[in-house]
Amino acid sequence: MTVVKAALPVQEGARQVGARLRALRAEHGLTILELAARAGLSAGLISQIERGTSNPSMKTIQRLRTALGVNIWEFFGEAAAADEAEPGFVRRPGQRARILVGRTQLVKELLSPRGDSPLRFMLITLPPGGVSEDVLVGRGEKGGYVLSGRVELTVNGRRSQLAEGDSFQFESHQPHQLANPFEEEAVVFWIMTVPDSHL
Repeated sequence: MTVVKAALPVQEGARQVGARLRALRAEHGLTILELAARAGLSAGLISQIERGTSNPSMKTIQRLRTALGVNIWEFFGEAAAADEAEPGFVRRPGQRARILVGRTQLVKELLSPRGDSPLRFMLITLPPGGVSEDVLVGRGEKGGYVLSGRVELTVNGRRSQLAEGDSFQFESHQPHQLANPFEEEAVVFWIMTVPDSHL
């Protein structure tokens, strides 16, 4: 199956997230040290994210959004400006944010149009050896569909190998991890409900 890649390179996506963080911090009149204290993160990490040299995990972004009092999607929605004439329920491929996550270089492409809907969805590309780290847990549900390759999904200690065409769904408060211990890249269409509208 052919998967359409987003127009923005991963490195550019990281720079966009960093630029957006810097702008949000400035809007709130905070120094890097003040934001670090509020978020419980190191000032060095925040500086690296703002410069686009560090790829923050979703947990790190969650801490930053809580400290800034913004919707988590504020970090990604400005990756490419939407056409003013476009309806708000559409996101074109060139408007997707792409972020590189964790040491194993997972790529997450945000597909959801901006808004406060509790439904969120994305494409996750796992290179060989790729493992999700620092996943968000809490109320709501997660599910997905394997578009290509094979993955290993562990939910609450139970592990299952999934191949192209397999789907899954679970309550997101359970500990979980997505991994690719195989030799080929895998792509998963990932869906989640987020009762907390600030996420």
